[in-house]
Amino acid sequence: MSSNNFTERQIEIMEAAARRIDSSGIQELTIKTLSADLNLSEAALYRHFKGKNQILLGLISYYIMKMSERIALILNDDQKKPSELLREIFASQLNTFVQTPSIVSVIFSEGIFQFNHELSDKISGMMALMQQNINSLITKGQTQGVYSKLLSSEAITTIIMGSMRMVVLKWKLSGNKSDLVKDGKGILNGVLKMIEK
Repeated sequence: MSSNNFTERQIEIMEAAARRIDSSGIQELTIKTLSADLNLSEAALYRHFKGKNQILLGLISYYIMKMSERIALILNDDQKKPSELLREIFASQLNTFVQTPSIVSVIFSEGIFQFNHELSDKISGMMALMQQNINSLITKGQTQGVYSKLLSSEAITTIIMGSMRMVVLKWKLSGNKSDLVKDGKGILNGVLKMIEK
């Protein structure tokens, strides 16, 4: 699946929905407010999406596709060491958050997904994709003797992902004023130093 599965207008609607959630919260995302944000009639918006839930599902699907494309490009370089690839993956993720901070309000908002199984399944799939790629690189590093086997690759993956989530949350709570890329890089380098032999 590629990002070409969405029309330009659908992408515009989804990005406006993310900005609305970022600025006012999920409770303020309605077809009425979104139509006003885009200077579209509600009927015109309904031609692109059946409702708010479909917009959110589309937005998360679109983000997952873009993330998959970015990660695939990074992992395509089989000459690089696992540590280099991990750094590139996280630099790519964090830079994406800096460029489009509104997406953080969507994918890190438990309130949006708590009672919606479709949306929570999408977010779980996104997390599983990231977890699988990180775990694969940690396992590769352990097999090559670069990383310690004191902890399982799954445990190290959880530590990395949890640390990065905390860095992103801190950045979000600061009003996007902290240096997300620098802070994330520092945390990842620290974790990698702890596991390197």
